[in-house]
Amino acid sequence: MAGLVCGLHVNPEGGVPKHPVETLVVHDNGCQGDRQNDTRHHGGPNKAVCLMELRILQRLQDAGHPIGPGTTGENLLIDGLEDGILGVGVKLQIGQVAMTITGDAPPCKTIQASFQEGRFKALSHRDCFGQTRWYASVQDGGTIRLGDTVSVLSAGEPVGNP
Repeated sequence: MAGLVCGLHVNPEGGVPKHPVETLVVHDNGCQGDRQNDTRHHGGPNKAVCLMELRILQRLQDAGHPIGPGTTGENLLIDGLEDGILGVGVKLQIGQVAMTITGDAPPCKTIQASFQEGRFKALSHRDCFGQTRWYASVQDGGTIRLGDTVSVLSAGEPVGNP
């Protein structure tokens, strides 16, 4: 099952929100035009790209949270993959870019404006059973465009709801 890129986001000043762009140039150390304010917790080779599934964003919106595309720091917003297929070790081909999911992106207080009463842990892999953003390392850099196909090249650790 293939998915689709439905959002690309960067912030040249760093932090959130990240702003929409039509194309994203991705390197092994991050996304062109996207700055990280906290390089201890964000960015670098193992956290070069942050991605989130549209269904997670919509689920949070349906629960009343004021979250929107790019407001929680994701570079890529994707749609159409099988629910629960993303997890550590999953290899993806997105446009020209090959990447591997390296871990979940734990939420922090910098994204609290995207949540009712600042409840940013509603986007926690540990607390909400896979309702998260993911970090990925980049094996082959290149350009990603809105509408590009997202293909799962190999599976990783399963992430199902208990």
